[in-house]
Amino acid sequence: MDKKIAPTGRIADLLREGQSLWLDSISRHLMDSGELDRLIGQVGVRGITSNPTIFEKAINGSSDYDTDIVRLAAEGQSPTDIIRHLMVDDVRRACDFFRPVYESSKTLDGFVSIEVNPLLAHETAASVAEARTLHKMVDRPNLLVKIPGTDEGIPAIRQLIAEGISVNVTLLFSPEAYKKSARAYIEGLESFAAGGGDPSRVRSVASLFISRLDTLIDRKLAEIASGATDPAVARKARELMGKAGIANTRIVYELFGDLFSPSAFGSLAKKGAAVQRPLWASTGTKNPSYPDTLYVDSLIGPDTVNTVPGETLQAFFDHGTVARTIDKYPPSGGENPHAILDGLATLGLSLEAAYNQLITEGVAAFNKSFESLLESTSRKIAAKKGS
Repeated sequence: MDKKIAPTGRIADLLREGQSLWLDSISRHLMDSGELDRLIGQVGVRGITSNPTIFEKAINGSSDYDTDIVRLAAEGQSPTDIIRHLMVDDVRRACDFFRPVYESSKTLDGFVSIEVNPLLAHETAASVAEARTLHKMVDRPNLLVKIPGTDEGIPAIRQLIAEGISVNVTLLFSPEAYKKSARAYIEGLESFAAGGGDPSRVRSVASLFISRLDTLIDRKLAEIASGATDPAVARKARELMGKAGIANTRIVYELFGDLFSPSAFGSLAKKGAAVQRPLWASTGTKNPSYPDTLYVDSLIGPDTVNTVPGETLQAFFDHGTVARTIDKYPPSGGENPHAILDGLATLGLSLEAAYNQLITEGVAAFNKSFESLLESTSRKIAAKKGS
């Protein structure tokens, strides 16, 4: 597919700062309407991520897939197999749309992500098997298979990288979970290289979710502020609202710098291995009082990806601010992220409890979306049989 790729305006400026914008959305309509072509060729979108909730909206929100659902059911496929087939078809097509970006960027960008069945989030062997199936079915070099950063997901990530399968680690919330993800990637690459594999053909991103953390922490801070008898405590709680997500992300970026420094990653880099880029996810602002480009403007820096919903993409294209901000805090300006998280701790907030709650909720939300897809697909099949 021959496309002219010419990022313009703020998106091009962002790329010069070392950050790529990917779109957090996929659907047949996006591709059939020509909109994805426009986003790639004119706006400068560099990749796409998907998840079960995105596919639920695409498949349940239109009739675009109904004919295929009926056809695949007539062929004897189960609802689970049908959903996988529909996802694979969309992702394979999207990979072809982004192939010119993949090639022109020398395999840095142009990736499309597909997630393993979320019901397998706590099953290592089953996740590996499902990832292998998806990798084989899509059969495109610019595919990333999404594995959640659960305790059971980490060994799956290590195994898949060791087999040369590129991975998007999803549902990361804590710095500690990020470190486990990065180490799994590095260890997997070492195994792949030791077995004679070429590490230069393996890629990975580590997806840290941001706005969800702010939503949870802000709710707790509001409770502290409203219930505090000490005005200083109430004031401190209000001052910290809207800051946890960005501070947490900046600390993860510090860890990225350490884990992929020349001293730590140099031997693999000499063999052609690429760093596992941090990817900022959940970057649409959920609090309407916050700037709509908050989680893009505040987190710009080299070797990063920001995957944004369509509304945030348009907002940034229109009025975003481009400058390196991911590591701009004292002495160079801004607030120290460690001081922000320490401040939350002094108010009695357990970030570890928040991280655990968020990954539990994240897995549950994706499970719910997948189960909704199963139910709607079964209903459509039954309706056709009864007609």
